[in-house]
Amino acid sequence: MQKCTLALGCFWKPEENFKNKLGIMETEVGYAGGQSSKVSYEEVCKGNTGHAEVVRLSFDEKKISYKKILDLFFKMHDPTQKDMQFPDVGTQYRSEIFYETDEQKQQAEEVLNEKNKDYEGKIQTNISRIKNYCKAEEYHQKYIEKNR
Repeated sequence: MQKCTLALGCFWKPEENFKNKLGIMETEVGYAGGQSSKVSYEEVCKGNTGHAEVVRLSFDEKKISYKKILDLFFKMHDPTQKDMQFPDVGTQYRSEIFYETDEQKQQAEEVLNEKNKDYEGKIQTNISRIKNYCKAEEYHQKYIEKNR
């Protein structure tokens, strides 16, 4: 089982989309890429922590490849938008692939370069080593309570 972490705007819809794909064993929403290993939803929304809203996937590479996940990633959002996914605006809504291993980094670069041909060089997606991931527990709990 492998993990990958992807930022593609607000995390709820991507989580729901990935949850139903064959080979995705678990999904989790959170924040990654910022200066601290623990942040709240409110802090991230202020836009000065450096974190992006992310969906973290655990997947069975025998059923779905990392490259297939990245292909889905590019289909689920507009990677040409910088620091936003309309109507959500801010650096926390940026497009970013957070890699766990050098192999994931290489594959992410290959897929991005290939997709960038289709988008005429306009892709704004970042590729970065995963850092300071934290689960969005308090926001997730509030969301569950609000929607009961």
